[in-house]
Amino acid sequence: TQSTWDLRKGSTRTTLTHHKKSVRALAVSRVEYTMATASADNTKKWLFPDGAFLHNMDRHAAIVNTLALNDDGVLFSGADDGSMTLWDYKTGYAFQRLHTVAQPGSLESECGVFASAFDNTGTRLITGEADKSIKMWREDET
Repeated sequence: TQSTWDLRKGSTRTTLTHHKKSVRALAVSRVEYTMATASADNTKKWLFPDGAFLHNMDRHAAIVNTLALNDDGVLFSGADDGSMTLWDYKTGYAFQRLHTVAQPGSLESECGVFASAFDNTGTRLITGEADKSIKMWREDET
């Protein structure tokens, strides 16, 4: 579960209980008054301030460890099996699915994605991965 807090009162405003598994990642939109959360069961979008549930994203095939959201409405999710998905944040449509590759000398099980962030331009994605690598991704210009 996750909770929204009233910081002035110092108390819980709402407890969100729609996930069946533990929440491992969240991303807050700087453009909308919303956030996305991810767990082993699903990725969900919520509306502030009361935590109204908006919609589910399609199910990932693995446990999602990280979310990142840019100002253009692209949500990234990275999972423990190396699968990565780019979503249209507004609709929840998965418009691209990728898979990272473990670096030479690493085990195949070390291809998980554990951390992610978009740079300030929102055009490059940086991931921290189980094989001890940091990778930078950008859109193919062709």
